[in-house]
Amino acid sequence: MLTATAAGTLLGALWFVPSANASQDSPARTEPSVQATAQARVATTSVETTGDGTQLADTGSPDTTPYLVGGTLFLTLGAGFVVYSVRRERLGF
Repeated sequence: MLTATAAGTLLGALWFVPSANASQDSPARTEPSVQATAQARVATTSVETTGDGTQLADTGSPDTTPYLVGGTLFLTLGAGFVVYSVRRERLGF
């Protein structure tokens, strides 16, 4: 019953994912727009260089601490569930 509920929930959620079908409503542009060219020019001039010569992204140095803490937490929680299940099976509950 739980597996069927999870599968139904997953299929229901995937129903709302937009498709990436290409359409030929209008012909593709062959020349870049003025706005895209101006944005590219600004992006290339605003690159920062650190002391060792490497370049950072426009958003700066990413802080991965929340991802490491969250991943470790979920890994520990999953391992705890596995240990609990094995212990419960051996005890015969």
